[in-house]
Amino acid sequence: MSSRYLLTRWEPENPEFWKKEGRSIANRNLLISIPALMLAFSIWMLWSVVVVNLNKAGFNLSKNQMFWLTALPALSGATLRIFYSFLVPIFGGRRWTAISTASLLIPAIGMGFALQDPTTSYPVLLLLAVLCGFGGGNFSSSMSNISFFFPKAQKGLATGLNAGIGNLGVSVVQFLTPLVISVGMFGALAGDGFTSTSATGTGQTIWLQNAGFMWVPFIVLATLAAWFGMNDIADAKASFSDQAIIFKRKHNWIMCWLYLGTFGSFIGFSAGLALLTQSQFPDVNPTKYAFLGPLVGAAVRPVGGWVSDKLGGARVTFWTFLLMIFAVLGVMFFLPGENSSGNFFGFLAMFIVLFALTGIGNGSTFRMIPVIFLQERQHAAAKDETSQRQASIDGGKEAAAVLGFSGAIGAYGGFFIPKGFGTSISMTGSPNAALIAFIIFYFSCLVVTWWWYSRRNAPMPC
Repeated sequence: MSSRYLLTRWEPENPEFWKKEGRSIANRNLLISIPALMLAFSIWMLWSVVVVNLNKAGFNLSKNQMFWLTALPALSGATLRIFYSFLVPIFGGRRWTAISTASLLIPAIGMGFALQDPTTSYPVLLLLAVLCGFGGGNFSSSMSNISFFFPKAQKGLATGLNAGIGNLGVSVVQFLTPLVISVGMFGALAGDGFTSTSATGTGQTIWLQNAGFMWVPFIVLATLAAWFGMNDIADAKASFSDQAIIFKRKHNWIMCWLYLGTFGSFIGFSAGLALLTQSQFPDVNPTKYAFLGPLVGAAVRPVGGWVSDKLGGARVTFWTFLLMIFAVLGVMFFLPGENSSGNFFGFLAMFIVLFALTGIGNGSTFRMIPVIFLQERQHAAAKDETSQRQASIDGGKEAAAVLGFSGAIGAYGGFFIPKGFGTSISMTGSPNAALIAFIIFYFSCLVVTWWWYSRRNAPMPC
């Protein structure tokens, strides 16, 4: 690897170093990381938009088959995150960001060609849904990488910006896809459109393949930017066995639980809100509103990180979970019932509040992790300067691995929350059982945050 890409000295906690050269290098790496992560989220959630247009493009799939096409990216992405969590210290942040971003070309191009032909087999579509999980996996490695670049006092804002703007990829794909499939924007290069006839006899032509092809030039640009514009940090190098120590750290598992409550809720509600809306308010077109919640949740994530830098991540996380409980109660209040037809706009408003809270919680929990592991290693080390510097390096490596691993666990919410809605509705005729289960879970997160991190004399205040 060329030495100009490798940072052999990296001391973000040193004020003189940070002011002289550290800040500009860190910000450059962050500015390249953000759009690459946003593209990853767009590819990850691509099937959530494509699937509702499959039958219009000549495919003939059942509702159950379409459900699996939307569920598999969440499952594969969450699973890939487990492995991606440990790859930055092994490969280097610059190299792995370029490789993982380039891997998005596989599902993007594959979907472009597959969606040209309505005779494409269902197993091929399932395989492409699994491959879209590459986008979900990228989050863990991206957050792990960015955490190395910034000092403790700015980690919350930096990781919040990376994740928050990256999360906007969910809203971007849900907003842009219906537009690009309605025009032959690539001409003969992308093939012909498919014309279907509605019940009123009106013909409509869509180019569903554009949903995949449209991302290709942006992925190529982001890959080149990462390869030529980012850096690797020599001190961040670590083998898998070095990082596997996190599985013995109790705070790793505690933070996985809390992040499942924040990010798991964000991605789960993103996947399930449209379906829930359709089932409870059949007269409402959910595609007009589906992107609003993820947009708000992603936009406020940097705010959660910034506020946590000022007030402390544990305090912000505690109040976030408390307010999430009340927001879910608000959702239940506006749902249709035996004696009420419900109120859609009240329901939507409560969900937007819930999305905003998940965004704040995403930022605050990710601010907590680096602080926890840095403090833990420093407290365990001798007090001389050399030992404390090594403790900071070791704490940074562990925190980066935990950021990635907790992101992996949290991503499983993308499958279980919509599945919970579906199971609750099929068994009871209402989503209330699932919502009550969410309240119980949020209460457990509230207690855990208070006991370990936010109460007076907490074992690990952060």
